[in-house]
Amino acid sequence: MKKLTILASWLAFICLTTAQAQSDSRAPEFDITKADMEAHLRFLASDALQGRRTGEMGNDIAAAYIASQYATFGLKQVDGAQGYYQPVPFEAITPPSAAKIVIEDETYTQGDNLLMMTGNLEPTKTKAVFANYGWVDEETGINDYDKLDVEGKLVFVLPGTPEGQDPLTVFNSMSKKRKLAKEKGAVGLIELYRLQFPWQFFLSYFGKESLNLADKMETTKSNPNFVYGWIKEKNKETFNAMKDSKKTKVELSSEGFSRRAVTSNNVIGLLEGTDPELKDEYLLITAHFDHVGTGKNGGSPYTPEDSIFNGARDNAMGTTALLGALQALAEAPPKRSVIFLAVTGEEIGLLGSQYYAENPLIPMEQVIFNLNTDGAGYNDPSYVSIVGFGRTGTDGLVEAASNIFGLDVFPNPAPEQNLFDRSDNVSFAKLGVPAMCFSPGLTSFDEEISTYYHQAADNPDSIDFDYLQKFCQALARTARLIADDEDRPFWVEGDKYEEVGKQLYER
Repeated sequence: MKKLTILASWLAFICLTTAQAQSDSRAPEFDITKADMEAHLRFLASDALQGRRTGEMGNDIAAAYIASQYATFGLKQVDGAQGYYQPVPFEAITPPSAAKIVIEDETYTQGDNLLMMTGNLEPTKTKAVFANYGWVDEETGINDYDKLDVEGKLVFVLPGTPEGQDPLTVFNSMSKKRKLAKEKGAVGLIELYRLQFPWQFFLSYFGKESLNLADKMETTKSNPNFVYGWIKEKNKETFNAMKDSKKTKVELSSEGFSRRAVTSNNVIGLLEGTDPELKDEYLLITAHFDHVGTGKNGGSPYTPEDSIFNGARDNAMGTTALLGALQALAEAPPKRSVIFLAVTGEEIGLLGSQYYAENPLIPMEQVIFNLNTDGAGYNDPSYVSIVGFGRTGTDGLVEAASNIFGLDVFPNPAPEQNLFDRSDNVSFAKLGVPAMCFSPGLTSFDEEISTYYHQAADNPDSIDFDYLQKFCQALARTARLIADDEDRPFWVEGDKYEEVGKQLYER
């Protein structure tokens, strides 16, 4: 009987939200036109913007275009922003042009089996120390440096952390591991390359200029000659022996490393809600507007005839949907206030959203939901794909908003890809904010997706603009239903972000 009651309640909820969607068919999102959405996307993904790479002019032009739309539709500027901009400080890092490590009788050279990523160091002789993962975490009691003397020595570590060795954890832990080794007085830190994807891909990706958040980089004033890199082991026995030895000798050198300051911008605006009480609660709509640029920066094959990675699907499509939602909600504001946040730096590690999450202009405990829109592309235009479906109690609203425009919901596509933690929504979920990623109709990573994902072929002429219109309408409608709903979304029981959500909202 209890199961029947729960089923009846769920069906009633679906019927209610569907009726709500259908009864409000004159809301402005129903008037979003294909022509308007096509115009946004064609500009954002045009060759003139040169792939919108963070820190380059095309990215700045895209930010200015988004800000102009905010102004057109009367969004308020947020205290702490510079107009509609939140400047994000980066450092552009150029790896050393030459580096060498000699361990006993094995030699490793830059660009071959060594990738030194930071630091200039004159030829130095010292000892090697193995420090497990090189990780310290007070909450879990992990301290890989306990009883280790690394002063003046070169530290070798395993990739990732004791709690995770997946690629995202590996990359996100790099900065903290450098900082820890530096604080312990080491001359450098070298991670052992034991990842699942090819070394040449890693070498190509990290062997060129990269951007990091400036406030996350270790200061050059303290131990400026500290070196950091990765090694492709010739012989694992050498490093296994290092674990039990305090006498392993190494020689190392590094030169040609440089860094420079770069500024990019998040673009933020505020639409005030209509309800006297609920307007102090905020729906946060996000989309990243950066892409990977041109030529070798794109990381994929290109030709002299087409070397621009336009990023029409990823993520001019999502940015266009954000602007469509802006147009609809500004014409008829919902009960809750809405923050529109177009973020930079997603393609280099979710850095724009990370920066905002760490430096919010509106308190995070007042943000009731993050509706992020991003995607690798689409292979079925009959769907919207919801990454995070079933996790925040918003499923009925999303389905009602999508169905009314003739779209079905495909829940949590390609689970093996861990997509939820690979887009900007995770920057807010980590703080406890209920979140989802509203994506174009991806059902699996098939040939259709790989044809365009991070490829030069992903240009405006390849887009189904009838589908784009429906996608934008469905996003805008989803935003309205969530912003107007009497109940606040929250993580379902047992979700990995439930506990931090309770802390954020003091539940």
